[in-house]
Amino acid sequence: MSLINTLTSPAGLRLVLWADALSGSATAVLHLALAASLSALLGLPTGLLSASGILLLLYVALAGSLALQSMPSSALLGVLVIGNFAWVAACLVLLFGGVVSPTPLGQAYLVVQGVAVLVLAELQWMALRRRRSAAVA
Repeated sequence: MSLINTLTSPAGLRLVLWADALSGSATAVLHLALAASLSALLGLPTGLLSASGILLLLYVALAGSLALQSMPSSALLGVLVIGNFAWVAACLVLLFGGVVSPTPLGQAYLVVQGVAVLVLAELQWMALRRRRSAAVA
């Protein structure tokens, strides 16, 4: 079985959801506890970092609750996937939209955030499609 098949299986999806919840928790704590310091280092507004930290706490609650379920709700998993793709889009807007002027470290931070979240979103999306295909078959 390939790594992708393993990670998009029901048991693998739970691991991906845990990884999403844990990484989201770490980012939320970082954004909430160190918003002012991060703002200076990354060139991102303090308010944006604080707001994203609060938003991430809600997101983590959903990801964690889905990770605890042996068969997470497809609808809620879909919400999670949309949230992840929205996060990636927000990283791109912040990086290229001219809305803010991130420092080189801030640009790297946005790229790493975007890529990591894109990988999680894609694995979750593939697991959701795989589940739907199995239900139809």
